[in-house]
Formats: sequence, structure tokens, C-alpha cells
Amino acid sequence: MSAMPLNNGTVVWFVGLSGSGKSTIGKIVERHLRQHDIPHALLDGDELRRVLSPDLGFSYEDRMRHIRRTLLVAKLLSGNGIVVLASLITPYREMREECRRELPAYEEVYVKCPLERCVERDVKGLYRRAIAGQIPRFTGITDRFDEPDNPSLIIETDKESPESSADRVIRLLRKRGVRLT
Repeated sequence: MSAMPLNNGTVVWFVGLSGSGKSTIGKIVERHLRQHDIPHALLDGDELRRVLSPDLGFSYEDRMRHIRRTLLVAKLLSGNGIVVLASLITPYREMREECRRELPAYEEVYVKCPLERCVERDVKGLYRRAIAGQIPRFTGITDRFDEPDNPSLIIETDKESPESSADRVIRLLRKRGVRLT
């Protein structure tokens, strides 16, 4: 059975600390969507920084600008019936409120993981560098992360596998009307 795209796509916005598992879960969900021929796009925060916002730093204003750019891309794609999986730290409450206001089919997934576990998973050494003072305004270390108030889904990656987490996101997509077998 071939999947039909939604009239209005859905945006699943994964938020959480660096190393929490946002991109890992997003990639598993992406594979599932691909297997079911569901039109989709994966927007990864690191990649977006390189291609969409190379002119921006990490000040509050630059972070807001980066999220707004990503929000516009997600809005364009989802408006054309595409399921958008956006994996970005999105540290500030006001950023997420703007996404909720601007995206008609917005599902916020809080990928929750204790900071200590994120530091352990840090293959790029970013936390080590931030703790040493080499990276200013690093979320969770020298910049704030506002825990989401009312996400659609909370995934605790220190307590469940990436596969079971992705299954929960897939169930959320089904509730939104995405036809997955």
C-alpha cells in the first residue's frame, strides 16, 4: 500500500541538549518514513548551521535568527505535505513558542537526557571544550536550556533505546494522520 502525503505536512521538532540523541532518533524515524514512501525532510541543526546560517554565531540574537530561518524552511516544506523532522537544540522557551505559533502542525518532542550523560556521549569534545572555557555560550554549560513546558512527547534517552524512542515518534505521526503501516 502506497502512503499518501498529508494535505498539510507535520513538523516534528526534536529539542534537547547536545548529545541527547535528537539526530539519532530523527534518522531512525527518517528511515521508517523512507521505507513507507512518505515525503519527508530531515533538518539537522549542525548541518543547517553550515549551510543556512554560516554567518551567525551563538549570541541570543543569532540563535533566534537561526531558529527563524529553520522555522521558515520547515513551514515551506510542511505546507507542501512533507513530514519535517527538525533536530535542533532550541534552548529558549521563546523560540519554541514562536515555532508553535508559526507552524500549524507542530509537534515538539523533548529529547531529555541528563547533562552528565550528554557529556559522556560527547564524541566531538564540545562539552570538554566548553567546560575549559574554549566555547562561549554553550548550552547547558555557559548558556541556559529552558526545559519545555508542554511538549507533545518526552523521550528520556538515558532510559530507553533509540529504536523504542523512534517507535514513539512514529506513533505520534500516526496520530497526526501520517499513513504508516
